Amino acid sequence: MKQLAEPENVASGVLYVVATPIGHLDDITIRAIDILKQVDYIAAEDTRHSKKLLDHYQITTPSLSLHEHNEAARIPALLEKLQQGEQLALISDAGTPLMSDPGFLLVRAAREAEIPVIPIPGPSALIAAASAAGIAVNQFCFLGFLPHQPVARRKLMEKYGSIECTMIVYESPHRLCATLEDLNQVMGDARNICIAREMTKKFETFLYGTAAAVRQQILSDTNQLKGEMVILIEGRKETEDLALTEVDRLLKILLEHLSPSHAAKVVARYSGLPKQSIYQRALAFNENETGAIEDS
Repeated sequence: MKQLAEPENVASGVLYVVATPIGHLDDITIRAIDILKQVDYIAAEDTRHSKKLLDHYQITTPSLSLHEHNEAARIPALLEKLQQGEQLALISDAGTPLMSDPGFLLVRAAREAEIPVIPIPGPSALIAAASAAGIAVNQFCFLGFLPHQPVARRKLMEKYGSIECTMIVYESPHRLCATLEDLNQVMGDARNICIAREMTKKFETFLYGTAAAVRQQILSDTNQLKGEMVILIEGRKETEDLALTEVDRLLKILLEHLSPSHAAKVVARYSGLPKQSIYQRALAFNENETGAIEDS
């Protein structure tokens, strides 16, 4: 049996951050299997969920739970084990730990205690979706799960929707349609998105098109509202900048005579852009322009 690769001149144990399959059990590296078999303990997000993977590869290493509700409390005991020379592997329910999963507090504590942390790379829903979506990812920002509250969700979209790089988010099935509606309202129909659903599993699906078009596909096939999802959203395009230049020019003229809500309604009808995003621009102009008409 292979021996664990340990850093030279290290007296303490090692924390291994191990990527596990996001669906198909064959998507695991040989090195990951070796590490999981040889460490002293496995810290798993959900030990019941991970048991299927461990049993499949005949991994009998003792496991303990490490999730968002107990992570902080478990850290002192785990650090003590590591400082005594024991080896610990950190895994999440699926994919690479810390990608919107627990583990950050433990990894940071290990770093601060000068305990080596070694990544064992492998599957990641984020990277798998990006590789097959057909949306440019030479530059992207990963935002994890979007806020649950609609107002906070739209504010985040407005903030990051103004940049040119692709946005990548995780979303749950029961909020998907509302999220797509918000995307259409905030960013309009000028950008394509891609939803990667149930990757590497039996019902893997990629839905590509505008937010409105993809939402319609989902409404016509509610099976698309099941499973794990990654959404990629194109960044701002140069054509959008040109369109907004014309929008701003028209808005400023109309705000000399109309309230922000009335001006936004006219401009949205003229440009085809979402009324809500135009209204927010109108409010911003209204605050900056002396003597502008207040909204009512």
